[in-house]
Amino acid sequence: MWSGPRNISTAMMRAWENRGDTAVWDEPLYAYYLAATGLDHPGSDEVIAAGVKDWREVVACILGPIPGGNAVYFQKHMTHHLLDEVDRSWLESVTNCFLIRDPREVVASYARTRGNLVIEDLGVVQQAEIFNDVRARSGSTPLVIDARDVRENPREMMQHLCGRVGVAFMPEMLSWPTGPRDSDGIWAKHWYASVTASTGFQVYQPSHPDLAPPLQAIAEACEPYYQDMYLQRLTV
Repeated sequence: MWSGPRNISTAMMRAWENRGDTAVWDEPLYAYYLAATGLDHPGSDEVIAAGVKDWREVVACILGPIPGGNAVYFQKHMTHHLLDEVDRSWLESVTNCFLIRDPREVVASYARTRGNLVIEDLGVVQQAEIFNDVRARSGSTPLVIDARDVRENPREMMQHLCGRVGVAFMPEMLSWPTGPRDSDGIWAKHWYASVTASTGFQVYQPSHPDLAPPLQAIAEACEPYYQDMYLQRLTV
């Protein structure tokens, strides 16, 4: 599942892990991305030290046996972690799904956690590019899920999602116990406070964030990419 930050990607990871037949992997390319770019993220040194920094090794594990002998392997990927130097032929060997969210909401949420925000941090442009790449490789339109739709109709959306990827839906995907998981990335302490306290997908509450002009400009630049994918999203 390809997502940008400050989406419901970690809640989605919780939902899949709660099935009992699914292994999850939290942001496989994060350590590689930080090591390659030198960007200053919360806990960067710790993330790099704990993770796999060679993208080839990461891809080999992505395509390797599912950990724990599980039937399903859910991988939560951040779109901006897939740098240009990474060979993408492996995308043809996995089921790709794209999780999107209104850029205004993403910008407002991210800006509260990390300053000096630039458009590349949000992964929206990269998400559209990966989406088009997957579509060209497969000859069909990949699955797109909007975060608002999931939060408004979690059961229906998760049923449709499972059906589209050929996996039986389980009601256990709709709720989970609070607390951290061993599967959470080492960066969880910086980013996962809300999902750690959650017991399910949070009910959607419309928001109208008042963005400062520079943040508004970023959201507006992301909007066309978001809208192109939004029009192709899965609906119930």
